[in-house]
Amino acid sequence: MNPFFNYNNEQVENLPLHLRKYIVDQAYEHYTAIDHAVWRYVMRQNYSYLKNVAFYPYIPGLKKAGLTIEKIPSLQEINDALADIGWGAVTVDGFIPPAAFMEFQAYRVLVIAADIRQLEHIEYTSAPDIIHESAGHAPIISDAKYNQYLSYLGKIGTKALFSSKDYELYESIRVLSILKETPNVDIAELTKAEELVLFNQQNLGAPSEMALLSRLQWWTVEYGLIGSLENPKIYGAGLLSSIGESASCMQPEVKKITYTIDALQYGYDITKEQPQLFVTPTFQNLIDVLKQFESTMAFRVGGIQSVLKAIECKNICTATFSSGIQVSGVIINAYQDENNELKYIATNGPTSLSYKHKLLEGHGTDYHVHGFGSPVGKLRGASKKLEDFNEQDLINNGFELNKQVNLNYENGIQVSGVLINILFKDEKLILMSFNNCQVSDETEKIYFEPSWGNFDMTIGDSIISVFNGAADKNIFEDQLYVSSQRTFHQNYTSKDVSYQNLFQQIRYNRENHIADDSLLLLWENLQKEFEEDWLGALEILELADTDAKNASLANEIRSYLNAQKSKYPKYTKLINDGLKIIDAKLKFE
Repeated sequence: MNPFFNYNNEQVENLPLHLRKYIVDQAYEHYTAIDHAVWRYVMRQNYSYLKNVAFYPYIPGLKKAGLTIEKIPSLQEINDALADIGWGAVTVDGFIPPAAFMEFQAYRVLVIAADIRQLEHIEYTSAPDIIHESAGHAPIISDAKYNQYLSYLGKIGTKALFSSKDYELYESIRVLSILKETPNVDIAELTKAEELVLFNQQNLGAPSEMALLSRLQWWTVEYGLIGSLENPKIYGAGLLSSIGESASCMQPEVKKITYTIDALQYGYDITKEQPQLFVTPTFQNLIDVLKQFESTMAFRVGGIQSVLKAIECKNICTATFSSGIQVSGVIINAYQDENNELKYIATNGPTSLSYKHKLLEGHGTDYHVHGFGSPVGKLRGASKKLEDFNEQDLINNGFELNKQVNLNYENGIQVSGVLINILFKDEKLILMSFNNCQVSDETEKIYFEPSWGNFDMTIGDSIISVFNGAADKNIFEDQLYVSSQRTFHQNYTSKDVSYQNLFQQIRYNRENHIADDSLLLLWENLQKEFEEDWLGALEILELADTDAKNASLANEIRSYLNAQKSKYPKYTKLINDGLKIIDAKLKFE
């Protein structure tokens, strides 16, 4: 990772290599004066409204997270602040895969989209942006129980199995979110993208572990309420960062439901306001519900059903044998015996073998290039599990190095070859290697034959855990998915640049407490050149209101804004909310 992206933050510095490819430069200098004005408007509205309805640490939490009302925060400022509570932050390009997002959380690092919403989408955007990620997530992290929940959610999220259809949905949502933030987007293209998201949502089949976990995250981290059903407070980032939905969500038509494991039954649509929300009495309840869900996950349960979930994933997964050895690769087959128990597991393509999440020497993807297979089960007639054999037990059963060995499993698998190596770890037999080996079953099906090379057989009478990704995270780094579809970066016209310069001059006046004749010049320029403007007018009005000598100018701007509401009804709420802030003369500390 480029040292520039470390931010001198321990959590960020500790990120593993396979996550660093998602990190992008914030490119702070690319934010325009309008971008900062959008941030300021949203933050002022949020502060004004949320001080009464947000969970109490939110307001002091803004400062603890390195955020101010006035300007978009730099990632260095956020990291300097979050370091005090053992967290960090990085910027990414829009949506990243859920598994990667969860793993960042497990490392106690906030993922923040580098982009900011356009002025046209100031109330709400379905795309991730710096307002949602930093102003929504960061302030609540100062609560110890909540950041414990976030980290816990991330840790089990890295283990969650997903389906191939999950990735299809993820990519379609990412494309749609980018299109929605693209100016003058082709309506036909946008409609097609919306239809694809809807199709993918409706054709997921049985939800995967990741899909279910994403639901829990959505109804808590993104759209959660805390307290009582009668008087809940907002803590979900999606609500905290939406000046529209943070108010509408409190209306009685939005049903409030006590948060339990039953929230798994509720899907969601990121493009619409939520018809119901879940209220947790405490953050500890979030942790308790998550523990319930964790107990059902494949990495806790293991067995044939977990292996079948991994096959549906069609991505690199890890199967842990009862001896402790781990096989990481794309699992393609789970052969079963007559009792529907697992008897042989097979991968396709590069595969690695690990123990306690560390690669076994000589058993990386460069060696197991074309796949891997091994029996699972108990030896027929053995007095103890094969994994519990010591060297003497092997000799007593005729399993000697450099001699022909025959192993017969209860499930019918037969292994016959010259034993050339054995490997013990922590007094467990985890691997036996054979030359001139054939593996078959009672039906004479061939699983491995001598011409394929040496046969490395992992030991274990069962699969006790199955989880997403490789056991050793330094393996398969280049196979991790990074979308080729990048977020839209606008090419500004000369008029766009002029509009930005006007906002920069307004900012200069505000920061230097200037309310002289230059305000009139700014006002005249704005009216002449930018007929749809409303935000610049509000900012000039705010400055004019600070000096009685500008009373006539202030009155003129107010009349203009009222006329704008009639001319452009879509700006009515935004203008009214802006005027309320100015008239209240609220102190933003």
